[in-house]
This record gives sequence, structure tokens and C-alpha cells, in this order.
Amino acid sequence: MRPSLSAIAVALSLLGPTIVSASDTTGLSKVELRPGWRMDDGTHMAALHIVLEPGWKTYWRAPGDVGIPPQFDWSGSENIHAVSTNWPTPQVFFEQGMRSVGYKSEVVIPLHMTANTASADMQLTGDMQIGICKDICIPAHLSFTATLPPTPTRPDPMIAAALTDRPYTASEAGVRNTTCRIEPSTDGGLVLHAEIEMPTANSTEYVVVEAGNPHVWVAEPDSRRDDGMLHATTRLVHVEGGSFALDRSDLRFTIISDARAVDIQGCTP
Repeated sequence: MRPSLSAIAVALSLLGPTIVSASDTTGLSKVELRPGWRMDDGTHMAALHIVLEPGWKTYWRAPGDVGIPPQFDWSGSENIHAVSTNWPTPQVFFEQGMRSVGYKSEVVIPLHMTANTASADMQLTGDMQIGICKDICIPAHLSFTATLPPTPTRPDPMIAAALTDRPYTASEAGVRNTTCRIEPSTDGGLVLHAEIEMPTANSTEYVVVEAGNPHVWVAEPDSRRDDGMLHATTRLVHVEGGSFALDRSDLRFTIISDARAVDIQGCTP
């Protein structure tokens, strides 16, 4: 699929939950920023809710070879020290024989914010670049702003449900050991061989590998099961063709199956 050169802009400006109609925007049915609630520790939980038209999908943080990676810019915000994105469990799709990872129909993406001054308003101003795809892929530009007061409020059930729809941690999934062997590739870059000792999901398991470096491209891994061991091999290349260092502690493995997803941080030699 070749991305369209046009971008879509959807502006959200709100003080409370506001639904913005996107019926005139190809692929997008509704977009809203849910302002969420201020938590006991002074941080704030909000969420971006994206509803897609039938047959359309959007992408996870690691979208695969044919997907458009989502990007956030929070630089216009005030009294916000950091924003962490909590991605719900994604699905695996195949398009023209190539794998992608993302969401159909809709997705609620929780946003956890830390304030510089917890007792004051947070002014969230964000720009998000996402890809939405059906027969073609279209880069969409979402802009939104919201004032988030420090007054404690009740949790939003929709956001709370999205927070529970997350991959299992390695400990929760019974992962016993994750080892990595790294060697130079004959055609440039590095080859990564990973062995993950974990119980089987009793269904097809797809392995997604993230390098922890946005400038490093990771190929779709070849994976197989051998009793209690999941084997995965992939190639990593710097997007500009240069050399790079690979820190095993920065590697991230997500195992996605029909039954569950598992998030594994780092590996040992």
C-alpha cells in the first residue's frame, strides 16, 4: 500500500468530554479526547478515543512493515512534565502477504500525565500523526487541546476498561527466561536470535520486536515453537545505513496470539 500524500486535520478543543464528528473525513467516524480524572498521587489520566468507519483500521506503536507508526507531539502543553501512552492489546493483520499490527473499529488510548505543579491546571496540547487504512493508507493529523483541572473526579469507565485491556507482563504470563544472541548480518546491520522460555498460548503466536531506538528498523521475525521455548530471529538495520549499538535491556518483545498478548522487556546473553 502506498500512503496518500494528503493529511487529515481534526481539531479538538474542549473542557469536558466532547465528541467531534468526522463523518466527512475518510476512514474516521468519531474522535474525542476524554479528559479523565486527577488521581490521588497528583497525576492525571485522560484518553484519546478514535472510532473508525467499517473496514478501516489504525496502527499500534510498532505497526509492522506496511503500517504508519503513530507519533505524538506534546510540546505545546503547559504544566505537564511527561505524558506516557498506554497502548491496549492490538491485533495482527495481513495485507498483501505482509504483517501489520493495530486496531479495527475503534481504540481508546489512555494518556497518563505528570504535572510540574500537581495542584494547578494541566493544559494538554497535542498533535498526533496516525495512519488509517482500508484499500489505501492515509496519514491523519489529529490536533487537540484540553484544560485538565486538579480537582479529583471519578474515574472514566471507558478509560478504565482500556487500561485493563493490556498485554500480560512477563511475570504474569509465566515467562521464565529470555535470552538473545546477536551477530553481524552479511548484508549490513545485525541479526538477533531470541529464545523465550514461556508457556504456550495454544494458538499461533506472533512475535514483535522493538529495538528501543526509533532510528533502527526491525524486520518481521521468523518464529517457531520448540516445546516450552519460543524462538524468534530478525534483522535490525539503521534507517540511514550507519552503524549502531544494540542494548539488550532496551529490546522489547511482544507476543500476540488469539488468547493473549505478553510484553517482555529486555533479554540476557
